[in-house]
Amino acid sequence: MTKRNLLTTIGMLAVVSAFAQKEYPSRAPMTPAMSEYWTPQPPIVTPGKAPAEAIGAPSDAIILFDGKDLSQWENSKGQAAGWTVHDGVFTVKKGTGDIRTKQKFNDFQLHLEWCIPEGIEGTNQARGNSGVFLQGIYEIQILDNYENETYVNGQAGSIYKQTPPLVNAMNKPGVWNTFDIIYTAPTFKKDGTYRTPPRVTVLQNGVLLQNNTTILGTTPYVGFPEVVQHGDGPIALQDHGDPSAPISFRNIWIREL
Repeated sequence: MTKRNLLTTIGMLAVVSAFAQKEYPSRAPMTPAMSEYWTPQPPIVTPGKAPAEAIGAPSDAIILFDGKDLSQWENSKGQAAGWTVHDGVFTVKKGTGDIRTKQKFNDFQLHLEWCIPEGIEGTNQARGNSGVFLQGIYEIQILDNYENETYVNGQAGSIYKQTPPLVNAMNKPGVWNTFDIIYTAPTFKKDGTYRTPPRVTVLQNGVLLQNNTTILGTTPYVGFPEVVQHGDGPIALQDHGDPSAPISFRNIWIREL
């Protein structure tokens, strides 16, 4: 190596060393707002008239709630579900935690009906907030978005903090809403990454909200999606601790695909 080349090499090493020794500020901690966006708001579509009674289940469906009890459900500790059953429906009991089905599922068609009570107060996310978790992991948001704007990837029918619904098809408080969800579970490579990602189609009140949409990973409140390897999982419903008024559910059934 010539003297000139040697001096050049020494100079480059000095620069690299200086950069290595310099202290840079650490990355700012994640906040919920970092994964939220508000525009464009989905267009409003008025759904057809809600059925007066619960929609009957097909003959091959597994009945997850028959209007009588929560025997098909448990809390996150594997104990009896503590939500309140009354008049053929069940209602979130604040502070008792989420509930989940005892049975676990892979690919499925899920039907559930939910109602925001009349006279509900609050705005944004503090207004009839709940969610249905597919395989206990991927949240489809439940929220009162009737004349209530929020971040679009947290609106009813969104893949929470990921993909907003195509439209806003909410019924007003006091009127039942339906979700029909078709879900394809992920498959995984040996390294734990997706071979095929989870996908979901969601209809609310007969109106398409998600059209075979790819789920990118977990749906955390703070942070971004992560891929977590898993097998079959339950259907879970969220106790969000909403102070304004509790949500009620009825007529929940599932078909394994």
